[in-house]
Amino acid sequence: MLTYPDIDPVIVTLGSIDIYWYGVMYMIGFFGGWWLGRIRVGKPGIVWSAKQVDDIVFYIVLGVVGGGRVGYLLFYDLQSFLANPLIIFMVWEGGMAFHGGLIGVLLAMWYFAHKEGRTFFEATDFIAPLVTIGLGAGRLGNFINAELWGGITSLPWGMQVPCVESDNLCARLGLPPDTVLSPPVHPNQLYEFLLEGVLLFTILWLFSAKARPRMAVSGLFLICYGIFRIAIEFVRLPDLHIGYLAFDWLTMGQLLSVPMILFGVLLLYLAYRRDPMPA
Repeated sequence: MLTYPDIDPVIVTLGSIDIYWYGVMYMIGFFGGWWLGRIRVGKPGIVWSAKQVDDIVFYIVLGVVGGGRVGYLLFYDLQSFLANPLIIFMVWEGGMAFHGGLIGVLLAMWYFAHKEGRTFFEATDFIAPLVTIGLGAGRLGNFINAELWGGITSLPWGMQVPCVESDNLCARLGLPPDTVLSPPVHPNQLYEFLLEGVLLFTILWLFSAKARPRMAVSGLFLICYGIFRIAIEFVRLPDLHIGYLAFDWLTMGQLLSVPMILFGVLLLYLAYRRDPMPA
């Protein structure tokens, strides 16, 4: 059994401005994706210039931030958005959703590809391995913020969390108000860091190191992320204001991941049906 370390979410305060770990994790994700993209420039089969990598990362940033914020409000907090639409600009209050960010990035890639005279899937195949750095870094940010915990566990790496530092964890577990430490819970954020960050990056980086049919890398990304997310949601506590959608286990994250898997399978099928023997 482990105890959640006392981590201050604020790295440093400059005057009246607080610099948060969570924001730094986003910057690490964007910079890491840019760096990996630059590494691939000039590799066999890669027909991207350094400037195009710079530009595509800029569009990814716009898609992640804009889509992630809008997606969170539409998928997870629609009531608050309808009551006060201006909340969409209050990013300092938190609230980002992967599935919204995915839609935002896809729209950004459509515009980028159109502007550069490329196909949509040329862009998405290229960025698929790069965005996993941001996924992993974001989950570390969730861990530092003591949010998105899993349910109670007896596993040796279960983590006790101080109730005052958690995101309503103790209340969500039905514990008395004077509870100091939660029982051991799944460090769900670290599971997601390992699966959606480390493992997904490894799979896609190795898979895309060789020439693949167009759409194949994008399809594999959707399948793997969807499977990992659905699996993790079985131990992750659902959002407090939403709860389980059905059967006392189906979550919004799982529901949104099913179309990803189905579309990913379709992309892989079309990719290899059209080009079964890539060079």
